[in-house]
Amino acid sequence: MATASTIWTRGLRKSYGDHVVLDGIDLDVAEGSIFSLLGPNGSGKTTTVQILSTLIGFDGGEVQVAGHDLRRNPDAIRGMIGVTGQFSAVDGFLTGEENLRLMADLHNLRPDVTQKLIRQLLERFDIVEAGRSTPATYSGGMRRRLDLAMTLVGSPRVIFLDEPTAGLDPRSRRGMWDIVRELAADGVTIFLTTQYLEEADQLADRIAVLDHGRIIAQGTSAELKRLVPGGHLRLMFPDIDSLAAACSVLDHSTTDTDSLTLRVPSDGSPQALRSVLDRLGSESIEVATLAVHTPDLDDVFLALTGRPVGPEQTAEKEAVR
Repeated sequence: MATASTIWTRGLRKSYGDHVVLDGIDLDVAEGSIFSLLGPNGSGKTTTVQILSTLIGFDGGEVQVAGHDLRRNPDAIRGMIGVTGQFSAVDGFLTGEENLRLMADLHNLRPDVTQKLIRQLLERFDIVEAGRSTPATYSGGMRRRLDLAMTLVGSPRVIFLDEPTAGLDPRSRRGMWDIVRELAADGVTIFLTTQYLEEADQLADRIAVLDHGRIIAQGTSAELKRLVPGGHLRLMFPDIDSLAAACSVLDHSTTDTDSLTLRVPSDGSPQALRSVLDRLGSESIEVATLAVHTPDLDDVFLALTGRPVGPEQTAEKEAVR
């Protein structure tokens, strides 16, 4: 295992009877990074989180979290992780402050430490006033912020976020994104599953796509987008002569004389961009503007899996029941 890895698996397997949920997956999540696991319904995302967070066992392979072997020392892992899912762990009969105090008691914190920590968390998550009320009066975004604040009571170094913004409005979702970025900036490792591809695109340092229990692609968002055809460079020229000259230099390009633009197939990589500009520069052809267009993660996901991403509610969860 690389020393900088906080979550590491090799050949991770899990089955329920004859149904194989995870079929030998390899993951390597760097310390202090945001890692997103994407997959269609029933692909095994929630099962992966449940295994890594010690909630359920696994059948084969190796797993290490926060420097500890999952088989040999699950208790040490539990002391270093936090888990926030799409279904809130907030107690609806307690106030926000009381929910936080309950978590502090479970972690055996001293009363003076508890009071200071509760105040800091209420301020950090902008629920100071709401902290005196029960979560029944909260919006969905406020409940989710309280849920995450409760997770932070134990100062986890690894946080598993399983569909953390499911059902939230766009404004609340972006508020959660800011909190996740702050946590990663503080050195916390974030393992995120989400049905929102934009969320993974905005947040994740690296992304893995899980399908039928196997990892079928891994990389940065930009690297994954380059796997799918359809990317191109859009070049605009100052006059028709420059456009015609560029068209003769660049193969397989498509010309739009009305807008003085040329569309050139490209994966959007720096190398491809440099190659095009070098070829134009060698002919002293001036470019007015340039734009890079690449497929988005929706295109990537559909191309890789043949299915759209959606809420996880099929074979994987049925097997757990």
